[in-house]
Amino acid sequence: MSLNNVSLSFGDKNILNNITFLINEGEKVALIGDNGTGKSTLLKTVTGELSVDSGDIVFKKDIKIGYVAQHQDLKSDKTVYEELLSCKASLIETEEKIRSMEEEMKSIDEKDLASHMEKYHSLTEIFEKNGGYTYKSEINGVINGLDFSDFTEKNISLLSGGERTRLMLGKILLEKPDLILLDEPTNYLDISSVEWLENYLKSVNAAVLFVSHDRYFINRIADRVMEITPGKLIDYKGNYDEFTIKKEQYIESLSNAYENQQREIKHQMEVIRKLRSFNREKSIKRADSRQKMLDKIEVLDKPTNETSEMRLFLTPNRESGKDVLSVKNISKRFEDKNLFENISFEIKKGEHVALIGANGTGKTSILKIINDIYTSDTLSEIKFGSNVEVGYFDQQANVIDDNKTLFDEISDTYPNMTQTEIRNTLGAFLFSDDDVFKKIGVLSGGEKCRVVLAKIMLSKANLLILDEPTNHLDMTSKQILEEALVNYEGTCLYVSHDRYFINKTADRILCLENNKITEYLGNYDYYLEKKNEIGTIVNKGSGNANDNNSKYNNQNRSNENAANDNNVSDSKLNWQEQKQLQSEKRKIENKIKNIESEIEKLENRSSAIDEEMLDPKVSSNSFKLNELCSQKSEIESRLAELYDEWETLSLNN
Repeated sequence: MSLNNVSLSFGDKNILNNITFLINEGEKVALIGDNGTGKSTLLKTVTGELSVDSGDIVFKKDIKIGYVAQHQDLKSDKTVYEELLSCKASLIETEEKIRSMEEEMKSIDEKDLASHMEKYHSLTEIFEKNGGYTYKSEINGVINGLDFSDFTEKNISLLSGGERTRLMLGKILLEKPDLILLDEPTNYLDISSVEWLENYLKSVNAAVLFVSHDRYFINRIADRVMEITPGKLIDYKGNYDEFTIKKEQYIESLSNAYENQQREIKHQMEVIRKLRSFNREKSIKRADSRQKMLDKIEVLDKPTNETSEMRLFLTPNRESGKDVLSVKNISKRFEDKNLFENISFEIKKGEHVALIGANGTGKTSILKIINDIYTSDTLSEIKFGSNVEVGYFDQQANVIDDNKTLFDEISDTYPNMTQTEIRNTLGAFLFSDDDVFKKIGVLSGGEKCRVVLAKIMLSKANLLILDEPTNHLDMTSKQILEEALVNYEGTCLYVSHDRYFINKTADRILCLENNKITEYLGNYDYYLEKKNEIGTIVNKGSGNANDNNSKYNNQNRSNENAANDNNVSDSKLNWQEQKQLQSEKRKIENKIKNIESEIEKLENRSSAIDEEMLDPKVSSNSFKLNELCSQKSEIESRLAELYDEWETLSLNN
């Protein structure tokens, strides 16, 4: 696909301005930019939903495009499974035709048999080539990957907006287009589903153009990043990390070019002024000549930051003791749902700990129990160390008063601050002039987030407890918060689903899963590596993860040097548990090998039957043909079962 000088305006507002780029087969391209710069609009022009004012959009011949918008108004009276199955309608139709032709073989005249067999073999070849023997496994893979397992029979009319978007994503993946367009595809997915989608998109041959604010997702998928800004689009080769480096270099080159040109213009103007001051005919002519040359120069715009940046500095007022936080035996249940049970962990001075887990597992509840907003359902102990001062960030922003102005919120919390100091602080968080007198209740989620961060900065706390601090921040603000946390000398415990943020700021991870906590000494990349290496511990049924956690806290953590020397590859598993996991893993691997062996034998037998059917002696013998067709049908049925079983075991291994 190529876009050539595409422009689009809404009224007086110019959204797209001479956008030009090319996407080749198989490329994975991320489209990023601030809100309102036209990312979603650009995707809609590609699909034809919006018509461009000028320019051309050119596609490869017979290209098939799949598009998933941020919000899907999918209307259907089918169930989830029926809707996904409809993506394979042509294969199902072919399969029915094959079965019908097999039935016809029982009664067909021998003179028509050869022609019939030729059509039959041609059809089965097409069926196999298009994934006829694996389409049910594909559907089940999408159902499991996008977390539809519990409501495959649910009617689409009963799905939420987010669930409909997920379903549309599943449909597009099953339809296997040549070009996949995705608008914020990770918005309605939990981490496990995002990881599944990443692996899927990396493996497909289709070109992918996607809008996303998920930097870890971009890093994993993209081989190009295009940033759209007011007035232009800039194309960078590489993933998100490479983009940030190249963008910095690009901005620096623009600044250098601007400064060099300004120096040259200033120099030429000074020469012109000097020549004119001579007040001679020749000098004036030379001055005029230089002026004409100067007038022809295309003056470069001064590079400016496209968005203002908040300024955040996290500095503890005083040092805490070595033991910062001890949590023992906390549990929480809501109605009939048990979130977690008898969880214990400790946090030491200077640690940056991320608490992760699927939605609804109780991560926020743990932070609320620590902050005495919720109570534990079991007898527990929350103990803060000496000199610990807590700064708490609530994702619902309940730590600020909607009825107060921004100015009063800061003034009431820190009465010793002068008006100038309050205004300067709010200015650092992008609230200027009369903005400081706005009621907090009228602010957006992102603006409220900045107010809470401002209060945390002023608190000078040495223990930060943060609940989804990046939720409403743009990419630039996320980077600023990351840098502030990386340089923060205090201790931090936070909940986040932003894997890039976790990767940059965490040195330890607590994973809440199946009511228990499993601990990993490292960032998110390390967590993924260990999780893939030994399998998902909780899913394997390890009931001792929390016990291991306690052992670690009570023994290894009692000696800081021992903690540093601890072999992180153990991943808090004792020797027996590792042995058991390895044994289970070997059993699954052996089972996979056996299934693969059986599949190979059946596939060979299926091919042999096809060869036999082509034999003139067999093709003229209806009894023998019926017998072979019956065998082939049994083989295909068994192969479908084996492929399903193989995929399930492979996904869990």
